[in-house]
Amino acid sequence: MPGPMGHGPGARGAAEKPQDFNAVMGKLAHYSKRYLPAIIIALVLGAFGTVCQIVGPDKLKDITNEITKGLPAIVHGRPVLNSIDLDAVTHIGFTLVALYVGYALLSYAQSWIMATVSQCTAQSLRDDISKKINRLPLRYFDNTSYGDVLSRITNDVDAIGQTLGQSLGALVTSIMLFVGALVMMFANNVTLTLTAIGVSIIGLVLMMLIMRFSQQYFAQQQLALGQTNGHVEEMYAGHVIVKAYSGEADSIRQFERYNDSLYESGWKSQFLSGLMMPFMTFIGNLGYVAVCVVGAALAMDGRIEFGVIVAFMMYIRLFTQPLAQFAQAMQNLQRCGAASERVFGFLEEPEMSVDATGSFAEHRAEIEAAQGHAHMSDALGDRARGDVDFDHVRFGYKPGKPVIHDFSASVKAGQKVAIVGPTGAGKTTMVNLLMRFYELDGGEIRIDGVPTASIPRSEVHRQFSMVLQDTWVFQGTVGENIVYDKQGVTDEQVRAAAKAVGLDRFIESLPQGYDTVLDDKAALSAGQKQLLTIARAMVQDAPILILDEATSSVDTRTEELIQKAMDQLAVGRTSFVIAHRLSTIRNADMILVMNHGDIIERGTHQELLDKGGFYADLYNSQFASLVA
Repeated sequence: MPGPMGHGPGARGAAEKPQDFNAVMGKLAHYSKRYLPAIIIALVLGAFGTVCQIVGPDKLKDITNEITKGLPAIVHGRPVLNSIDLDAVTHIGFTLVALYVGYALLSYAQSWIMATVSQCTAQSLRDDISKKINRLPLRYFDNTSYGDVLSRITNDVDAIGQTLGQSLGALVTSIMLFVGALVMMFANNVTLTLTAIGVSIIGLVLMMLIMRFSQQYFAQQQLALGQTNGHVEEMYAGHVIVKAYSGEADSIRQFERYNDSLYESGWKSQFLSGLMMPFMTFIGNLGYVAVCVVGAALAMDGRIEFGVIVAFMMYIRLFTQPLAQFAQAMQNLQRCGAASERVFGFLEEPEMSVDATGSFAEHRAEIEAAQGHAHMSDALGDRARGDVDFDHVRFGYKPGKPVIHDFSASVKAGQKVAIVGPTGAGKTTMVNLLMRFYELDGGEIRIDGVPTASIPRSEVHRQFSMVLQDTWVFQGTVGENIVYDKQGVTDEQVRAAAKAVGLDRFIESLPQGYDTVLDDKAALSAGQKQLLTIARAMVQDAPILILDEATSSVDTRTEELIQKAMDQLAVGRTSFVIAHRLSTIRNADMILVMNHGDIIERGTHQELLDKGGFYADLYNSQFASLVA
């Protein structure tokens, strides 16, 4: 089933490139450079903790040797007193306790710092993604499902945060522990060290092979997770349509396909990752056996002391354990890399063109000064008069496929202009271009003589109030929904707007009136939501009004009420009305008839009917069924 913007959740799946681990981890490192001092401190603390852990077995060797020296002092089955140097044993014991306590405290400090850094990084990523969403052109969302975007800001960012906190410190610590244990083992006995290395090499080779195969499955898992989330989000949002068209079976089949893909990639990645620990445990146990056998032979020859064997029993664990930790950390980093690739891919998407600077009033003053009547700008400030000019506008959603070929029109302030035409004629596209949601391929749109491309988008948007086909109501009180982001709105203005659209009586019937929170318990009908958005447009009090099928979701009586309210609202304002019900735009000052991206007719309602052209056929076709 298509997504909300006409594309399925997997629309971007085919465009995913193979993961470039080194490049994406470099981007992550660069992104986290602000936390570099804290990371360095954490790693240094972890290094000192590792040193404490490495020195421990060597001190345990000394204790063992001290005890072993006293063991032969037994006569007739009774130990000889004071044969073991308890002072030396106690001193070494306290040293061991100090080393292990220091290791525990330093490890805790490292974990605390890395957890803080990782969550701060995740927080910054979420914040940057949120800002990025507002800078992306609508073209991006035309080709990307909402679920995929949500997956990047939730699942992928969480994967990055968790991995950085758990794996980066473990990776560095495991490397240091491996190298330190290796040095201490060579310092104690070369033969036993080579024995331990020989056994561990087998595990190391197999570990690298497993990592090589598992890398691709982690990338596939993150992609499949985004596809699954996208499909679920779309099915939930459109569950009424799914049921109405009996699309449950098809929806289930698509979900099962995405879910099977997620299962397959997730199972393979987790299975291969899960092999690491038991496999490395087996290698470690095998190392114990090898060290014991070889150590016993060396001890029998008198080449080593018994304490060396005990130390090696500890070192073999410290030697093989880092291999398992390293493998697990690398597996997590592979997952982090797959998630980072998706996140940074989103952050690196082309943004909207660089916005202009200055204010609308400044640009208009410059133009009017050149025309010799700058006094109007001083009187109006940043509020437009409402003159709108379309000058040979050209636009296409895709290169080489124009939707608007050559659109020209001049609208005077206060006029009501209706844009009509069949589906796909380009009506809504013209409104989107007027709001500067998309950039023009050619031509120019001017407000009060000022090209919209020469002023900030926020200044353009401030001149408009919009009522669209799709209503939008957020969780909050009725009053907050009407006011939205408008500053300085009084309760009287809110009530006046609600009364103008005939919604006041319904709102007063709610449990808390205008303070009622709109949620599942206080649901609004589609018509009531539309009335609410119209009241919101009234409160905004912008000089230019856009109505895109504003009455499409209301009954005939409510439509008449809204029409009267719109007529009142349009007084002194420039109005653009997109309508399929042509009876609602009979009083328009000018009707623009569009077809295939061009204006084919223009005039008043009666003029176009008298002409007997495309508009007349379109208008009469709406009543043909009633006549029949």
